[in-house]
Amino acid sequence: MTWWCTGIRWKDGHPAIGWYGEGRGERVSELSYGQRIAFVARGERHCLGVRRAGKRTPCPTADTLPGRAGNAQCPECARLDRSFSVAADTNAADPRTYRVYLAWFGPGMVKVGITAEERGAARLLEQGAVAWAWLGRGPLMATRRTEELLRAALGVPDRIAYARKRGVRTHLPAAPERAREVAELHARAAALPGWPESLERVECEVADHAGAFGLDALPGLPGPARVLTEMVPGGSVVGRLAGAAGPDLHLADGLVVDTRLLAGWELTAPGAEAGTSVPTSPIPSASAAPAEQGGLF
Repeated sequence: MTWWCTGIRWKDGHPAIGWYGEGRGERVSELSYGQRIAFVARGERHCLGVRRAGKRTPCPTADTLPGRAGNAQCPECARLDRSFSVAADTNAADPRTYRVYLAWFGPGMVKVGITAEERGAARLLEQGAVAWAWLGRGPLMATRRTEELLRAALGVPDRIAYARKRGVRTHLPAAPERAREVAELHARAAALPGWPESLERVECEVADHAGAFGLDALPGLPGPARVLTEMVPGGSVVGRLAGAAGPDLHLADGLVVDTRLLAGWELTAPGAEAGTSVPTSPIPSASAAPAEQGGLF
């Protein structure tokens, strides 16, 4: 029975690797900082189908995927997924309560977004938000209108390129400075006219994920930081886990493993296949060096 990697999962504020076995459901392998990880990609990368309401429907055509794709879905499964997506505005009738948030990733790098209240801070962990605060709560469309209001009035984006978040993660200002920037923007947002009447305001209370991400261990990692750009059959990753943020695993040798590129692969313990080089590239804002042999976990 094959278990396919589904990428990182944040469980109760801690990182874990998700797995899917057709007919056997899903499970996770919890991670801890300081542990040694080692794995090899086996066979081909497969579409993971569509996951909805905690259940996964297999890809009907069992499509294979390229190693560089950031999403482990074939075009048809991706289209079906988006047809039920709040982010794509295709599920406007969702009756759940939603929350509007501000998420901070680095100096001058703040975004606004919405998430279902029942998910708590999971969305912030998944995005790699270092500091964040709630702005309000209410029906889906009220939170969506508030999001648009803040984007237009304050110039706050709803998306930030992940390479930018990753590039500043090892040299962030101290927690008080992070909190100050979030609190100042929260105050500006709260003072704006035009908030929907059905949205309940939430007082500013800045939370910080530095501990959950293990950020204190990231500055001073040896060698030039590199990021995995593609998984290949037989490609291996071996190293010690220093931290994790969003979809990234940070290894003690400076390699950053984007687990979105692991999703859809069967990962096994290193053996005869180990030793194949996997492509890496320098992280923006880090000193550059030629790509080196990687491993995955």
